[in-house]
Amino acid sequence: MNAIDATDRTFRSPDAPPPSLLTIILDTNPHAWAHLEPTLPLQKAIANLLVFINAHLAFNHSNEVAVLASHSQKIQWLYPTPKPPSHNLTRPASPRPNGASNGTHSAHDDANKYRPFRIVEQQILANLSALLASTTSSDLSSTTTTLISGALTTALTYIAKAALAHAPPTDPSASLNVADPSPTFMDANDGTTSRARTTLTSRILVLSVSGDLAAQYIPVMNAIFAAQRQRIPIDILKIAGDTVFLQQACDATGGVYMEAQEPAGLLQYLMMSFLPDATARDFLVLPSGGAVDFRAACFCHEKIVELGWVCSVCLSIFCGPPEHNQCLTCGNQLSMASTLPKPPALIQRKKKKKKRAAGDGASAGVTPSGTPGPA
Repeated sequence: MNAIDATDRTFRSPDAPPPSLLTIILDTNPHAWAHLEPTLPLQKAIANLLVFINAHLAFNHSNEVAVLASHSQKIQWLYPTPKPPSHNLTRPASPRPNGASNGTHSAHDDANKYRPFRIVEQQILANLSALLASTTSSDLSSTTTTLISGALTTALTYIAKAALAHAPPTDPSASLNVADPSPTFMDANDGTTSRARTTLTSRILVLSVSGDLAAQYIPVMNAIFAAQRQRIPIDILKIAGDTVFLQQACDATGGVYMEAQEPAGLLQYLMMSFLPDATARDFLVLPSGGAVDFRAACFCHEKIVELGWVCSVCLSIFCGPPEHNQCLTCGNQLSMASTLPKPPALIQRKKKKKKRAAGDGASAGVTPSGTPGPA
């Protein structure tokens, strides 16, 4: 058909918007969703999320999406489904039925549904059901938080691989210059740039329902700094829980922070605040998350503190003077003499000389005599 209508299907206008990769981190903490059951069940949240994903894919045919579940004991891909390791490179010779096992078509194969929408929906629902079915009672009793740090690291790794796979370099010896995330490739031999690559705008959206992330302070901050270096904005939709460090992630990476006052209106929050990509946000007024909480977590007890002691060598934070005045991270001997309570130093004010009034009996240049004593 291309030869008949003389249309170049591979031509892409340089003025066309760049493809956008949306990586969604869904917090699937069972404890948090149990508290949200009366207002926002998990089934309704997934249905609203699928509508939001379909809207993102409908904006541009080259847009991509990836969904990652941050569970209590592990990280699980919901879409795309990870391929199992194949030990045999040859395909099996057994025939596969066209349709369901009974010869009829599957109920999910709706001819009126857009095929990319159907593929995303099927894989997300199937992988989420398998994740919830694999969660045991011991997993629920072991922890009440979620592995948000591992989810952020996995999302950044996937985005880096997608950026390389989107436009591979022409020279096999060329590599991506990670220090400068500009749309160029650097040659590993002479250090010269080979060619400009097609820009892939990427962003991360976190649907957070858990709190108490102080134990993951260091890996979360490392992921925030990595996203800031790669210019990947991190958007946060706080449905429940206290997200102190995730709010700092939005501020550091230029993302959007939104607190869902009414969890039942999840779809409205997603469509109105998080649907525009990085290209469209240059022409929009983004919602503000208010004042940012810049508190940190101490390295000794993993508590969120406002004032603490900081090691001058490794910058470790402590809620109080450590034992033997020694840093628990690097072993540096801390000088605690300056932190001992001292009385405030008061600076005495200089006394001002009083001015003599005119006509006080003393003439200029004449020294007044003393008061005569009794004879």
